[in-house]
Amino acid sequence: MPDQRALKNPYRDYDGMPASVQDIFDSQGRLTEGFASRINGKVRELLSAMENGLRNADPRDCTGYTGWAGIALLYLHLHTVYGDAAYLQRAMDYISRSLRCLTQRSVTFLCGDAGPLAVAAVVYHRLQRSQETEECLARLLQLHQAVVKGKGNLPDELLYGRVGFLYSLIFINQEFHQEKVPMQYIQQICDAVLASGQSYSQKRRSQEQTPLLYEWYQEEYVGAAHGLAGIYYYLMQPGFVAGQDRVSSLVKPSVDFVCRLKFPSGNFPPCVGDDRDLLVHWCHGSPGVIYMLLQAYKVFGVKQYLDDALQCGEVIWQRGLLKKGYGLCHGAAGNAYGFLALYRLTQDPKHLYRACMFADWCMNYGKHGCRTPDTPFSLFEGMAGTIYFLADLLQPMRAKFPAFEV
Repeated sequence: MPDQRALKNPYRDYDGMPASVQDIFDSQGRLTEGFASRINGKVRELLSAMENGLRNADPRDCTGYTGWAGIALLYLHLHTVYGDAAYLQRAMDYISRSLRCLTQRSVTFLCGDAGPLAVAAVVYHRLQRSQETEECLARLLQLHQAVVKGKGNLPDELLYGRVGFLYSLIFINQEFHQEKVPMQYIQQICDAVLASGQSYSQKRRSQEQTPLLYEWYQEEYVGAAHGLAGIYYYLMQPGFVAGQDRVSSLVKPSVDFVCRLKFPSGNFPPCVGDDRDLLVHWCHGSPGVIYMLLQAYKVFGVKQYLDDALQCGEVIWQRGLLKKGYGLCHGAAGNAYGFLALYRLTQDPKHLYRACMFADWCMNYGKHGCRTPDTPFSLFEGMAGTIYFLADLLQPMRAKFPAFEV
C-alpha cells in the first residue's frame, strides 16, 4: 500500500557511478561550485521570504522550536558557515526579542528558557561582550538543580524534559570550544535520567525487557523528540554517564529493546505497543531513531546497530519526502540529516548523494503541493529549518541536526 503521508520520490538512486554525482560533489565529498552556488542562491532567496513572513509571527514566542530563539540560532549558524558579521547582528536582534518574553515555565533548549539563554550566551561571546555572556550562563545554570531534582514532574525527553536542558549545556561547551559547563553538571542530569528510567521500568514491571523506560503524557514514545531513542542517544555520549559499566548494563539492553520494536519495513513505531507503520519523521520514526543506532554502533561496535541504521536510511529514501513539507521536525530537511549522519560515519557517497537529492527537493520549496505548517517560517516547523539544512550541506562532514546532535 503506498504511503499516504509521503510523496513519491522522483529521484534516481545512487548507482555507484562517478558520472551520477560529478555535477554535485567530487571524490572527497566536496560540493561542486555549481551545486554550492545553487544552494547559496536559494539560502538568500528563502531568507528574504522568511524575513518577510516573520512580520506576522507570534511576538511572544521566545522558543527555539517555533519562536525567536530558533531564528537567532539559524543566524548564528549562518554566521558560522559564511563568517558574515551581518548574520551575527541578526542573531543578536532576534535573541534579544526572545529574552524579553521568556516562558518562566519550561527548562529545555527547544521549548523553554534554557535555549534562549544558551543561544544568547554564545551570541554575546562572539560579540566579545563578556559581562552579558556570563550573566546568561549564570541564569542558565540556576536552572540546573531544579532539573536534576525533576521539580514539577519534569519528564526526561528532549522537547520538554531533562535531556532538553542537558542539550543546552552541551551546546555551550560545543560553541565555546571548551568545558565551560563542568562535566559533573552533565553527569548529574544523566544520573537523574537513569534513576527516572529505572524507576518507571520497575513501576511498569518491564525490567526483564528493558532496564530503562520513559513516558511522556502517558505514552511510552520511541522517537527522538519525546522518546526513548532521543534519551538513549545522550546517555551513550562519551563521559556523560559516570561509569562505562552502567552504559553497558542499563543503556545497551534498553537500546536493544527499541531495536526489537522495528517493523519489517525498517521503520519504528511512534510508541511502544503501536503497530501502525505510518510516521517517517525526525520526531517519530526512523529519521530520529537512526542517531541512537549510529551512536550505539560507535560505542558497542555491534554490526547489527549499523545494519539497522542503514535500513532506516532506506526507509527515509523511500518515504521521507513528506506532504507535511520541508521542515526539520516532520519534513524533508529533517529527514535528510539522517543521510548526513550515515555519510559522516561510513563515508559512502550514496548517503551524501541522497542528502543532495533531498536538498534539491527543498530548493523547489512550495512547488510540491505540501501543507503549510502552523508556524511556516519557524526553525522546527518551517522555512528557517530548511535554510539551516541547506547551509549545513555546504560542509557535509560538519553538518549536525540542530538542537539535537552532539
